[in-house]
Amino acid sequence: MHVRSIFISDVHLGTRGCQADRLLDFLRDYESDHLFLIGDIIDFWSMNRGIHWTPAQNTVVQKILRRARHGQRVMLIPGNHDEAMREYDGVSFGDIEVRLEHIHLAADGKRYLLLHGDEFDQVTRYHRWLAVIGDVGYNLLVRVNASLSRLRRLLRRPGYWSLAGYAKSRVKRAVSFIFDFEDSLIHAVRERGLDGVICGHIHSAALRPVGDIIYVNCGDWVDSCTAIVEHHDGRLELVRAWQTVAATANRPASVLPAAVPPAPTLDELPQAAIACNGTATRL
Repeated sequence: MHVRSIFISDVHLGTRGCQADRLLDFLRDYESDHLFLIGDIIDFWSMNRGIHWTPAQNTVVQKILRRARHGQRVMLIPGNHDEAMREYDGVSFGDIEVRLEHIHLAADGKRYLLLHGDEFDQVTRYHRWLAVIGDVGYNLLVRVNASLSRLRRLLRRPGYWSLAGYAKSRVKRAVSFIFDFEDSLIHAVRERGLDGVICGHIHSAALRPVGDIIYVNCGDWVDSCTAIVEHHDGRLELVRAWQTVAATANRPASVLPAAVPPAPTLDELPQAAIACNGTATRL
């Protein structure tokens, strides 16, 4: 399927948790005019503790570089795990642009602020040691979840269940953190007179209007394996790696979910893709 834009974040190349095979399947299914890499694409934090680089991860890098060489616009907006790249704001490497942030003009005229989002995470900004401890704990959950997923397949249990997502939904402080993060971002975007924000960082995929602002989070390629695509009419869609392209293509172009809870967790998101036509109606 050819779409206008693809937005992905939190791939965490160089770690055991990176699900590069799923990302490759997604990139084979979706071609685009624009590819936005919204932070934490290469995980330098984890690579300082030990590098895990697979052939599939290498292929991901080659595929992205190939897209840039063949005329597709590819932009990297660094996150906190690849923050070393922030020193190169405005520089291009192998036809890949590096920007601290970017305002994306969608096909329907809406303007979205693209940034990783760690700037609005008080823990990452002011308590880096705590963020590193949290990162180690999250990676442990992801590795345990991989074993649980294999067990579920052996038991022929349908669907996908996320241990990390379950923990986020049940731990009160984690839920509060997500609310605070989203509220801060939405307030900043509203002050800048923009229509929405597309970010990453918290590994919690979302696509919904909040008042007059459209809040979009790409999710990640460690646990949820989600991405955002922009269709040629400007419609945004949240796509899961295990969805078929046919199922996505058959979805009506202007459908909003009947009800979306505030700050949904990864395991609570519906299995079908969520589409958003950018209306100002609060769900």
